Formats: sequence, C-alpha cells, structure tokens
Amino acid sequence: MTRRRKIALLALAAVVLSGAVVLRWLLDPAWLVPRILSMAGDVLGMRITAEGAGDYRLRGTPQLVARNVVARDADGDAVILRSERIFISVPWSTLRARGSDLTANRLELDAPVLDMAAFQRWQAKRPPSDTPMPTLSRGIGIVRGQILGNDWKIEALDAELPSLTPGRPLRMRLRGRYAGGELRVPVDVYASLTKPEVGAGVGVVGQITLESAQWRLPSRINLSAKLRGKQGIGLDNAVLSAQSRYVSGDTSLPFALGLAGPLLLSDKTIALQPVGVSLRGQDVMPTLDAAGGLSLADGLRIDLDGDLAGWPSAWPALPPPLGQSNSPLPFALHYDGASDLSGIAALRLQRDRTEFDGRFRLFEIMDWSAAGTKGSPLPPLSGTLTTPKLEVSGAVLEGVELQMEDPSIPASRVPE
Repeated sequence: MTRRRKIALLALAAVVLSGAVVLRWLLDPAWLVPRILSMAGDVLGMRITAEGAGDYRLRGTPQLVARNVVARDADGDAVILRSERIFISVPWSTLRARGSDLTANRLELDAPVLDMAAFQRWQAKRPPSDTPMPTLSRGIGIVRGQILGNDWKIEALDAELPSLTPGRPLRMRLRGRYAGGELRVPVDVYASLTKPEVGAGVGVVGQITLESAQWRLPSRINLSAKLRGKQGIGLDNAVLSAQSRYVSGDTSLPFALGLAGPLLLSDKTIALQPVGVSLRGQDVMPTLDAAGGLSLADGLRIDLDGDLAGWPSAWPALPPPLGQSNSPLPFALHYDGASDLSGIAALRLQRDRTEFDGRFRLFEIMDWSAAGTKGSPLPPLSGTLTTPKLEVSGAVLEGVELQMEDPSIPASRVPE
C-alpha cells in the first residue's frame, strides 16, 4: 500500500469516526430532548424545559419521551404547564419532511397541571397565526390532569381523543372532578367539535353530579354551543338540558332543567351571564321560567327574575282568595353565598295584590315541602306577607300583614 493511500484511508477513518461521534452527540437524549423542546417553545412563544431524564427510540416508529416538563411564558417566569411525562411518536415521513409535514402518531401527557391565569395571559399575547394545526393519527391521551383556577380546580382529569385532523370533526371522552369551596362536581362526558378550532360547534352528553355534604344533584346532560377561544374558555349560544334529581337523605325529587346563555370558564369564575332558566318539576318541585345570571367564583351568585307557572299542588294550600286565583306568580330570587347553596336566599313573590318578601335556606325549604303533613306546619323562613284580604277559618281579614321569623335565619337582609 502506497503512503498516499494510507493517508487517504486514515483521513476517511477520521471522518467516519468524527461523524459517528457527532451523530452520537446529536442523538444523545441529554441534548436531543431539550433541543426539540426548545424548538417547540420557540413556535409557541414559551420556554419549555425538561428537568427529568429524556429518552428516544428510532427503531420502527420514532418516539420521544420528556419527563418533568415545565412550560413558562417566554417573557417571564410564570409557569403555564407542568407535566410528569410527555410522549410523542412521529412517522419517518414527518422527520424526512423537515417541518413541512405536521403529522404525528400519538401525543400523551401524564399528570399535566395547567395554570388558568398564566394560560390566559399567554393566550392574550399570542398574535394571529396561519400555522396549520398538526395531525395526530392516533390522537391524544391525558391522565391525572389538573386545571387550576383562582379559587377552584379541575382534578383527576382523564381525556382521550382517538384522532386529531385539521378541519375534521373531533370526538373525545372527558372524566374529572370540579372542586370549589363546598361544592364537588364529578364529570363523565363525551364531547365533540365540528372541527378543532375557534368557532366550531360543540356538543357534550354524559353525566354530571353536583355534590355537597348534605345533598346531591345527579344529572344526565345534553349541551350544544359554539366555541369561543379568547378570555379563557368560552361557549357562545350555549343550550343545556338536564334530567336531574335532588337527593338528600330519604328525599328524592326528579326535575328537568334547561339553561341558555354564553358560558365563560376563566381563572376567576365560571359564569352564565345572561342566562335563561327553565325548570319543570313534579310534586313539590316547582315549574318556572326565569332570566338573570349565574356565577361561581369564591362563592355562588344567583340573580333571577321570572314566573312560577302555578302553586305546586304538593305545597301547603294557600288560603282564599289567594289560593283560588289563577294569576301569574312573578318572583325575584337573589343568592350570594357558599357554593353548596347552604347560605341564605332572598325571595320576592307576588300574586295579584298579595306580596311576600322573605329569606330562607333553599334546601331546608325543599326538605320541609317534601315532608308534607309529617313536618312542621310553618316553613323554615323569615319574611313578611302583605295582602288586602285573607280568609281564615271562615273569618275574612282585611289589610293583613303577617310577619314570620325563623330564629336560625339572621335578621339582616341579604344585599340586593
């Protein structure tokens, strides 16, 4: 072998060895995983880091695993998202396309925690973008997730999306539990979008149960709406129907409920404002229609004005001539208190020239109504009834003003 050929072979070996060293360095998880997360962060306007050991696989379908991932706002240190593990698999065709093909197989997040306030701030700063949404042929899986609001959270969140394709209908199953104040709301629903983008039609069906220490409201719901993406998570033109049941001890009262209005989920509140309410009850549950607002933040606020369809037959009979009238029963209801409705509500109710203005605890009244003749003859409330005429035991009373006091209800009125 000539000296020139030996030098050439040594140079080739050096190049091959150097290429192998460089390739090994490029494919080192300690370098590759942070680099890919950094690239993703540049696209999203975030700083994404992984504090745990990463891993990858190139045999078969390429896969990447990042652990203890933290996504921060690019302009500050606010943490938007944490996740114990993020897994993604992509086909070789996507890698060969070098970014021109946004197709992946599967994305998984284990124990992600989303801070709603930080997410809203990041969302508000995002400029309009023409970047297409990626395709995930085998969808997205989320387990043990959390969404954190100001005084509320959604916990034990599991989500499964079989596939995600731009411009195509999206279906998913969602399970989790809302927790805020004294209220817990387990959720198990199926949701669908006409397409995965703002402005899409939304449909949700499944089971939702409102729970407190004293009562439960299991409901089978059906929701339709239009997705709005700014200022938190919003649903325009939301229409919800529910087949529900109030359960407390031995009491079980079925009813149907309808709600209509824009729904907003932000870091500070869940609100339906304005809202239309329709309740169809049986036995002691009333039938009514009303309008106003509902909001759930550090407590629950309800403001409704409407009409009772009639005096329920299972309620204590009204004395004549009040009980003989078929006139409407307009009412105004105000509640501002604990999220489990254990606080005091204010009610104004009218029929003809008779007016009632009082305060009570809602579920105490419901339990008293359900007890019928077995309970106290006097309702657990405080208030004033005024009427121009009342017949009692054959006697006719005129210019009546009746004052009722329940010692368990504070004398001060609920602010209106």
